[in-house]
Amino acid sequence: MADLGAMVGDSRVTVEDFRIERGKVEEFARAITDPNPVFRDAAVALELGYDRIPVPLTYARVSTFPRYRADGVDGHGFDLGFEPEYVLHGEQAYEYERPLQVGDVLTGTTTLSDVYQRDGGRAGTMTFAVYETAYRDDADDLVLTERATVIETEGAIQDDAEGDRSDDSSDPDFEPEPKPQTATAESGPGAESGSTVTSIDNIAVGDTGPTVVVDDLSRRQFVEYAGASGDFNPIHYDESYARAAGNDRVFGQGMFTAGVTSRVVTDWVGLESVSSFRVRFQSRVFPGDTIVATGEVVDSQPGDGIVELALETTNQHGEPLLNGTATATFSTDG
Repeated sequence: MADLGAMVGDSRVTVEDFRIERGKVEEFARAITDPNPVFRDAAVALELGYDRIPVPLTYARVSTFPRYRADGVDGHGFDLGFEPEYVLHGEQAYEYERPLQVGDVLTGTTTLSDVYQRDGGRAGTMTFAVYETAYRDDADDLVLTERATVIETEGAIQDDAEGDRSDDSSDPDFEPEPKPQTATAESGPGAESGSTVTSIDNIAVGDTGPTVVVDDLSRRQFVEYAGASGDFNPIHYDESYARAAGNDRVFGQGMFTAGVTSRVVTDWVGLESVSSFRVRFQSRVFPGDTIVATGEVVDSQPGDGIVELALETTNQHGEPLLNGTATATFSTDG
C-alpha cells in the first residue's frame, strides 16, 4: 500500500485525439437500447437547440478504445498491479460542463486521486483506487470530468455481493441462443405524459420519471456493448474465462446497465439540462434477465432551477443492480 499511496496525486495524459464520430454515437446509443432520435438525426438535434448531434451521458466510455489511448497507456494509465479478473467497477460519476457533440476532439488527463483498503468479508481485503479524468476540447476548455473507483478483491465476488466485476471503478460510500429483446419506456406519474420536462415549474419533489425496461437480455447484447464502448473484458462474453475466474457464467458490463439507466434521465429532463450523473453498482445482470430503471425527484431548488434525481435500477425480481443520482439545471430566465 505504501507504494500505491506514493502514486496518489500523479497525473498523466491518458486520452488523445478522442474524436466523437456520428456513426459511433449511433452505434453506442443502439448498444444501450436508446432509441432517442437526437443521437441519430441532425435535424432533430437542431430542433432541440444543438448545432451538432449530442451523445449519450455515458459515451465517454468509448475513449477506452486503443486508438484513443495515449502511447504506452493501458486502462486508467496507472499500473497498480491489480488482477483484471478480480477487479470490480464500483462507481462511475460524470460532471458535464456542456453536452459532448459530434465533431468534438477531446484530450483526457487522469489523476490517481486516492488509494485505500477495506475488509470485504467473503471477498477478503478490498483495495480501492479512485481515478479522475478531465476531458478538454481542442480549445482547451473543460467539457467533462469523469470519476471512477476500481476495486480489487482477493477472489471472485458472488451474486449477492456489491459491485460489478469489470475492468473499471467506484466510491464505496455512495445460455440459450440470443432472443429478440425489447426496450420500452413508460411515463411515471410525475412525468409530463412521456414528454421531456423543460421548466423547473413542471417538476417537483416526489415526481417520478419514465420507467425504462429492457427485457430478456442476451449475451449478444453484452458483445454489442463491448464493440460500441471498447470494454472487451472477456468475462462478459467468454464462458470459460468467466468460469475460470470463479463465476457461474458471463454477465453484463456495469456500464451497460448504467447506459440503460441514463435513458431515464435524458428522456425525463433532457440531455441539455443534465449537469451530473452518478451510479453505484450493486449487482450484475445475466443472460435472460430484465433491467428496470426508474427515477424520482428528491430535491428541488426553484430559485436556482436545480432538481436532484434519485435513480434505482433492478432486475426482474426487484433485486437492486445499481443506484444513483443526477442533477438537472433549468433556465430561470423569464
